[in-house]
Amino acid sequence: MKIRVLFFGLTRDLTGLREEWAEVCDGESVAGLWRAYEGRFPALRSVSTSLQFAVNEELAKPDQQLQDGDEMAVMPPVSGGAGESFYAMTREPIRVEEVSRCLKRPEAGAGAVFEGIVRQTSGGRKTLYLEYEAYEPLALRKMREIGDEAGHRFPIDAIGIVHRLGHLEIGETSVAIVVTAPHRGPAFEACRYAIDRLKQIVPIWKKEYFEDGAVWAEGEGQTRALVEARGE
Repeated sequence: MKIRVLFFGLTRDLTGLREEWAEVCDGESVAGLWRAYEGRFPALRSVSTSLQFAVNEELAKPDQQLQDGDEMAVMPPVSGGAGESFYAMTREPIRVEEVSRCLKRPEAGAGAVFEGIVRQTSGGRKTLYLEYEAYEPLALRKMREIGDEAGHRFPIDAIGIVHRLGHLEIGETSVAIVVTAPHRGPAFEACRYAIDRLKQIVPIWKKEYFEDGAVWAEGEGQTRALVEARGE
């Protein structure tokens, strides 16, 4: 049977989908269909506990069974959820404006945004593209740790950290950090603190591809390892 699935807010960014028709077995439940989406888009696991589901425009429990032609909506928090910190990893392009929108709240007088962008040269060599990989469960835990640290160090309202994985072209955003706060000073300071700590403790690895080979970057300002020459 077929189910029409709608995605809203951050879940739309993490899947790259606004809607689609999903084919499922007879008797499939809301939770079962959602587990299938988590398998396709692992970054969804970071927000699963805060989601609500609706079937045919009525709130649904995870064990509710679906019927052919049903419409299931996947909804991030809308009441009390705006302005809550979040952390995610995705293989889809990062939509920074959507991240910012999710964090805005009436009490916040300032928002600071950092974007890490794939540049076209590295170490004097022309970069073709990058690949990122991560130990995702630990990386997400470390992101939350950074958010907690930033919240204790600076008077901020919320923080969002989203990192891209997989293949990235020149000019694409590899990481986005958004901080909202009552005033601009703490927002700027927390944003810088978060990206510096991310580089230090989050298990994400970057591989840079050049015309004559590829290297793994071990860290900013450090030597690179595992040089791979092409055409040999």
